[in-house]
Amino acid sequence: MTKIFGMICTVALFGALTASCTGNKDDDGFNVEYEQYQLKNGLNVILHQDKSDPIVAMATIVHVGSNREKPGRTGFAHFFEHMSFNDSENVPKGANRKMIPELGGTRNGGTWSDGTIYYEVVPKDAFDKLLWIDSDRLGYMINTVDVGTLEREKQVVKNEKRQRVDNRAYGHTSHVIKKNLYPKDHPYNWTVIGDLDDLQSATLEDVREFYDTYYVPSNATLVIAGDIDIEETKKKVELWFGEIAAGPEVEPIEPWAVELEESKKLFHVDNFAKLPEIRLTFPTVEQYHEEAYALDALGTLLSSGKNAALYKTIVEKEKLAPGVSSYHRAEEIAGTFTIRVRANAGVKLDDVYAAINTSLDKFATEGFTDEQLAKIKAQTETSFYYAIESILDKALQLGIYNEYAGSPDFIKQDIKNIKAVSRQDVMRVFKKYVHNKPAIITSFVPKNDEALVLAGSSKANVVEEEIKRNAEQKFVENELLSFEKTPTKHDRSEPPLTDLPALSIPNVWESASTNGMRVLGIEQTELPVVNFSITVSGGQALDTKDKLGTAFLMAQLMNEGTANKTPQQLEEAIGLLGASIRVSAGKESVSIRGNTLAKNFEATLALVNEILLQPRWDPSEFERLKARRLTSIKQAQGNPNAIASQAFMKQLYGADHLAGSPTGGTQSTVSDISLEDLKRYYTANMTPKNAAFHVVGDVKQAEVEKALLQLSAWDGDQVTIPEQPSIKNVEKPKLYFIDLPNAKQSVIYIGKTVVSANDKYFYPIEFANMRLGGGISARLAQTLRIEKGYTYGAYSYVPATGYQSPFIASSQVRSNVTLESLEVFKDLIGNYRATFTEEDLGVARNMTIKSNSRRFETLNSLLSMLETISRFDKPKNYIEQEQNFVINAKLIDLHNAIETFLDEQEMIYLVVGDAASQLDRMNGLGYGEPILLDSDGNLIGSDDSSSDSVLGAGQ
Repeated sequence: MTKIFGMICTVALFGALTASCTGNKDDDGFNVEYEQYQLKNGLNVILHQDKSDPIVAMATIVHVGSNREKPGRTGFAHFFEHMSFNDSENVPKGANRKMIPELGGTRNGGTWSDGTIYYEVVPKDAFDKLLWIDSDRLGYMINTVDVGTLEREKQVVKNEKRQRVDNRAYGHTSHVIKKNLYPKDHPYNWTVIGDLDDLQSATLEDVREFYDTYYVPSNATLVIAGDIDIEETKKKVELWFGEIAAGPEVEPIEPWAVELEESKKLFHVDNFAKLPEIRLTFPTVEQYHEEAYALDALGTLLSSGKNAALYKTIVEKEKLAPGVSSYHRAEEIAGTFTIRVRANAGVKLDDVYAAINTSLDKFATEGFTDEQLAKIKAQTETSFYYAIESILDKALQLGIYNEYAGSPDFIKQDIKNIKAVSRQDVMRVFKKYVHNKPAIITSFVPKNDEALVLAGSSKANVVEEEIKRNAEQKFVENELLSFEKTPTKHDRSEPPLTDLPALSIPNVWESASTNGMRVLGIEQTELPVVNFSITVSGGQALDTKDKLGTAFLMAQLMNEGTANKTPQQLEEAIGLLGASIRVSAGKESVSIRGNTLAKNFEATLALVNEILLQPRWDPSEFERLKARRLTSIKQAQGNPNAIASQAFMKQLYGADHLAGSPTGGTQSTVSDISLEDLKRYYTANMTPKNAAFHVVGDVKQAEVEKALLQLSAWDGDQVTIPEQPSIKNVEKPKLYFIDLPNAKQSVIYIGKTVVSANDKYFYPIEFANMRLGGGISARLAQTLRIEKGYTYGAYSYVPATGYQSPFIASSQVRSNVTLESLEVFKDLIGNYRATFTEEDLGVARNMTIKSNSRRFETLNSLLSMLETISRFDKPKNYIEQEQNFVINAKLIDLHNAIETFLDEQEMIYLVVGDAASQLDRMNGLGYGEPILLDSDGNLIGSDDSSSDSVLGAGQ
């Protein structure tokens, strides 16, 4: 009863106007309070006090999504979300995008079929500024919208659509499904991002009508959570939001389920896909419908885990695909159940479709075990805690329930419904909505592979955008826009900052296990859960060159059972604890990561011990994982960003350097790996003397040390990690180009090597980069996105590595402005030292110091801190040392870092794009004829050029 009581007590805290959950630690693990009320203008307000960190989170949920749009104006809710981050009457232009990051906060928004959300997290000293910014957006922004801003955001949203839909494999699938599942007048007939023609035709009148209709207080919920005083916050909310005009009532939208009389089969030849994919989409019910819960469970039962019906037939028996997924998506007025299989290369989708039907027939007669359903319910309990882990998570959870279920109190019923799902419920909805029922069936296949399409399919209506030079409408924003301010009683000028508490770094304890493994931990008692990891130095650095991917495959295989447990039994044992355990390998380490309920920590470590010391080495699982890895490498060949990333690293480091080789190997190296290779790697390299254990959460040091005694039999000598060769940067920039025919965007990578993450200059380089590409408020994003409208995002960063780390600047830009974007990068990077001012230093200093207040909020962020300490042998107070550098840094220090390490003349440039329209323009950059590479990053025409892919799991 302990577990169930913990859940009931937890949900009870959301139950009344003002409620709390109290009890001993074993019952619920934490205490929470919230208060809910409504302003006179109809705005719903929820306040939640959490003083665990000196931060405040705010979320505004506006009950309007793409389901409120008109045909011919699709994508408008999402477009309006973008517009809302611009001007308002009393807040300066761009304040939301620039000011909040520069105050040390984070901010963003999102739109889905049924709603739009805006959210921010700031240090508590900026709380008043957040109220000022958000209230002005909700009540006082529409008068500031001009034609220039409208046209600029059109370009940004269209770039987002190209990046998310048009320039990626299977990106058009949702469009095809929606157009054929829902009637033309149904609000789900179009995608959230909409059609390009509709976006381009949007007018100022459309914007104003949309705002006046839906952006009204009574159609929104405001949630404020964090280090606040409830009564004081009520007064502030009334001050800033109370004067907003109430506006018209928004009529609720009613459920509108659809039915299919027969299946519709459609296909599309995908420019970017490298593998055939089939999806079956069945119409179902809306969110919170009594049958939605059983459909959710059905999705997990059919495809998740070794015993799942679809997995056993399609993956294990027929070997048609590396994996399969099924899931239920319940939205406000209708829902869908989806089965998706991305098959192996060359597999006919007729065979996959037959296997799906065989699986469903088998499920209809055999069903599932009690243990499978129990595992789902155990994992649901753990997932519940992680869903409210951060202060922002709590704010979002409370707001969504209030706006879409009528009250935050619905969380009690929601969880009760989840836990109450029975075998009979699952089988009933399976037979009612899925088994032998009509569906929208889509086949997306690679170019020249139309023979793989499911028989009887018709060609889907997919319109591909044609990229032309100078096709986009020019825009000029009016910096001196004149408008009449809305009169208010309250002075809406910018409020001052309040005092920010000093940086408080969590206490890190350290010990060593009996076998020589370093142990680092942080006790954090807010939630009854624990996160942990074991990192073993080495990873792909210890692979032999001809068998790259050995460590990667070994780690994958260690997840597949133990000497005493089959893969199915191990998966079940982990799931019944409400835990997760995953072994993986990267370039420099092998990691075992997990989380679990605190009460199950010792039992979870017992399974870790079994996984670590008694691998199963199952030959059939090895062959399956090897085939899956080869399929993944093939699939990555259709991903423009993956092509660019790996080719860039290959040119920067060379194929003989660890960083120049793909994580997980190439098709030829993986093909040559045997099961014996994995065993040899394990025996030679998996040693505790190269390992560190990290743990954070609701567990004491003594409890950790006791649990770790289970690993005392793990032994081995220390292994020397090979040193990587020193890389000399180019003396003059080089420009490389990879042709991706018909690409709607060009992927740009620019950079050079700097120093390793354990070098004393690494952090100064990171700090120096902040005003160049460290977020939306930095120069690259402000110029390429905000000013020019060329891209959805542009950034620069320095990944932390044990070898010479790369400095990388990158973006995905509209194809017809590829050269113009390169010129922006060249100018901003090349003149960065000359333009970096005392003001920049002050902004970067402020951002860094204040963002540290948010640095220790989640268990994963704490775990990452411990991993950084052990990986790069940093002192336990390294964050404090970095902050001291920031406080004391002089302008000359930053100038020296930029001049020494970020010299544009030592950088290489790489573009992946459409050669037919862009290649002849590349000379305009001034760095000579572009050097042509194939999609594997090899010089075209060189002896290295071959069909072997070098695309891996990325950096």
